[in-house]
Amino acid sequence: MDTRPFTKRAFDLIVTSVGLIIISPIVIIIALFCGYFHGFPILFKQKRPGKDNRPFYLYKFRSMQFLYDENGKLLPDEQRITKLGSFLRSTSLDELPSLLNVIKGEMSLVGPRPLLMQYLERYSSEQARRQQVLPGITGWSQIHGRNTISWEEKFRYDVWYVDHCSLGLDIKILLLTIWKVLKREGISQDGHATMEEFMG
Repeated sequence: MDTRPFTKRAFDLIVTSVGLIIISPIVIIIALFCGYFHGFPILFKQKRPGKDNRPFYLYKFRSMQFLYDENGKLLPDEQRITKLGSFLRSTSLDELPSLLNVIKGEMSLVGPRPLLMQYLERYSSEQARRQQVLPGITGWSQIHGRNTISWEEKFRYDVWYVDHCSLGLDIKILLLTIWKVLKREGISQDGHATMEEFMG
């Protein structure tokens, strides 16, 4: 019997629960700042595909304001992101609410990042294998370039993780993620607030 899913789940719950207790003052402070500078709601909520393509709602701190053009259309991300939002993204502090997704069992601390629902139909059969495991707050592709690598490279790293995932690898990825966050590497592609759209 493969015990890896149970070990991974136990690890996620223990680390996330203890982590939330420790960082709760930081979470409260960020929530207050987001409410002041971005307005309400303070959380960004969006449907994303999880393991086996099951949809769930991903939570993040909002990093953008609701700004519209004269036709009522949202302005581009680059015009709506605030200085606070840029700071939250560069330090990955905007991801803290996603720990609730981990507690709920919709995500893991480590796994392929949950992308947009419309991307599912654009995957090749090999790329679609990334959906065989729980999505993660961080992952193998995040420590190899995050948003600065191509979509093809990102998916190769994601599928590699699916084939090699283990508790030891998860711990390695988490430690390397902390190092990458401290260095603020791979936040965005040139000309984009995050990463260009995946077109298949």
